Amino acid sequence: MSHPVPIRRALISVSDKTGLIDFARKLDARGIEILSTGGSAKTLREAGLTVVDVADVTGFPEMMDGRVKTLHPAVHGGLLALRDNPEHLAAMEAHGIGPIDLLVVNLYPFEETVAKGGGHDDCIENIDIGGPAMIRAAAKNHAFVTVIVDVQDYDALLAELDANDDRTTLAFRQRQAQIAYARTAAYDAAVSTWLAAAIGDETPRRRAFAGTLAQPLRYGENPHQSAAFYVTGDDRPGVATARQWQGKELSYNNINDTDAAFELVAEFDPAQGPACAIIKHANPCGVARGETAVEAYKRAFDCDRTSAFGGIIALNQTLDGATAEEIAKIFTEVVIAPDADEDAKRIFAAKKNLRLLTTGGLPDPQAAGLAFRQVAGGFLVQGRDNGHVALSDLKVVSDRQPSDSELGDMLFAWTVAKHVKSNAIVYARDLATVGIGAGQMSRVDSTRIGRRKSEDMAEALGLAQPLTIGAVVASDAFFPFADGIEALAEAGAKAVIQPGGSMRDDEVIAAANRLGLAMVFTGQRHFRH
Repeated sequence: MSHPVPIRRALISVSDKTGLIDFARKLDARGIEILSTGGSAKTLREAGLTVVDVADVTGFPEMMDGRVKTLHPAVHGGLLALRDNPEHLAAMEAHGIGPIDLLVVNLYPFEETVAKGGGHDDCIENIDIGGPAMIRAAAKNHAFVTVIVDVQDYDALLAELDANDDRTTLAFRQRQAQIAYARTAAYDAAVSTWLAAAIGDETPRRRAFAGTLAQPLRYGENPHQSAAFYVTGDDRPGVATARQWQGKELSYNNINDTDAAFELVAEFDPAQGPACAIIKHANPCGVARGETAVEAYKRAFDCDRTSAFGGIIALNQTLDGATAEEIAKIFTEVVIAPDADEDAKRIFAAKKNLRLLTTGGLPDPQAAGLAFRQVAGGFLVQGRDNGHVALSDLKVVSDRQPSDSELGDMLFAWTVAKHVKSNAIVYARDLATVGIGAGQMSRVDSTRIGRRKSEDMAEALGLAQPLTIGAVVASDAFFPFADGIEALAEAGAKAVIQPGGSMRDDEVIAAANRLGLAMVFTGQRHFRH
C-alpha cells in the first residue's frame, strides 16, 4: 500500500513526557482520537485533553504494578490488522477491535537507570515489555501504521500531517519503522549487556552493541568512504560528551585522534600537576608534565614540532589564556580539555578552523569497559586496557639500581607507551617525551626512529646533543633479543622499563648490565594495534 494513510486514532504511552502536551494538543486539533495508559493519560487529562483509557478498550484494568496493560488483542489487533485484508477486517468487526493508526511510545528508562547505578531490582523493573511489543507490531505493519519512538520526531510527524492532509506517506512510515526497530534492538542490546555483566559472563553467546547517531560525517578516513559518528550513551567524559565551542564539524579522523589524545592525558592526575598530550594519526608525538599548562604544552611540543603541526592537543586541566596563546602560534585541528577560561575562548575565537572542546571532567583510566573491532565476518571484543603499574609493582632486574628520578621518568614513559601503537618505544626525560617510535614491525626500528626524532629536534632547537642521551626508555612489550637494548644504549639511554617475559630475558638483562643500563620489569604489557 503506497498511498498516504489517514491518522484517525492514536495510542500514546510514553516514559519521557518532554513536549507531550503540546504534541497531543496538535493531534487533538486534527480530530485524532487519543488512547493512552497510566501516567501518560493522567498528564494529558490534567492538561485538559480528552483521553480514552486503554483499560476501557481492552476491558481489563492495568495490573501487576503496571506490568500488564497493553498486552491484549484489542491493542495488538488494532496495530497488526492489514486494512486491505477482508479476513482481518472481519476479525476486527467480530471482536470489536478498532484500528490504531498511530503509535507513540518511548520506553522505560532502562539505560538511564543503569547509568545512574540503579540496583538490580530497580533495573529489572525498568525493563519495558509492552512498549517494545507494541513498537515491533506497529513497525511490522508500517504499510498502514505510523510509529514514533523518539521525542525528536514529533515535529517531523506534524510536518508530515500538514503536508499530506492529516495522512502519512509510505516513505515516512518506512523510515519510522526502521527507527523503531533500531530502537528496540538498542534497548535489547542494553538489557543483554547489563545482564551479562550482572551474572559475570564475559563471553556471552551473543553480543550486541548499539549507538545513536550524533552526526553524519562528510567522509571517513578517506573521501571515498562514507561515515557517521554514533554515541552509546556512556557518560565517560570525552569527545562523545564534549561541548564544541567553535570551529567546523569534527571529521572522522578528528574524532578518532581526539579520543586518543584525551584518553592519554587522562592518565595523568591533575592533582599532581598539568599535563599535555599532542596526537597525530592516533599516536602521541609529544607528551609532558609541567608546573603550568603552558609549560607542559611547550615541553610536549618540543618533542616533535614537525609532527605537532595540524595535530590534536589534550590537556588534563582547564585551558587558560597563556596556553591558548602559545597553541595559537601554529595550526592545530582540535584542542580538548576539561574546561577553558574566557581568555582562552577569546584567543581561539580568532582561529576559525580550530575546534575547541570541553568535557567537564576526565575519564577514569582504570575504569572497566569494553572495546571492540570489526574483522571480516565478525568482531573482536576485549576489556578496555585499564592496566596500571605503580612504583611498588616494579622489579629491578639489572645490577645497577635506577635513581628516584629515573624511576619517575620510567613510570611516565610507561604510561605514554600504553597509548602508542605497537611496537612502541618511548624516550623520556624529566617527565617529558624526547623521542617516540611507533607502529613498526621491528622493535629495533621503533628504537631507531625515536632516536632519530630526538636528533632532528636537537638540531632544530640548537641543542648540543639529543635528549635521548641520559634518557629512560619504555617498551610496550618485552625485548625478544639483546639488539634492542644495544640500540637504546647507542642512543644514550640510561634506564629501561619493559614487561619482561621473553625466553631470552637473561640475555637481555646481561646486555643491560654490560652496557651499564638500569632495567625494571613491570610484568604487564600494553600492545596497541
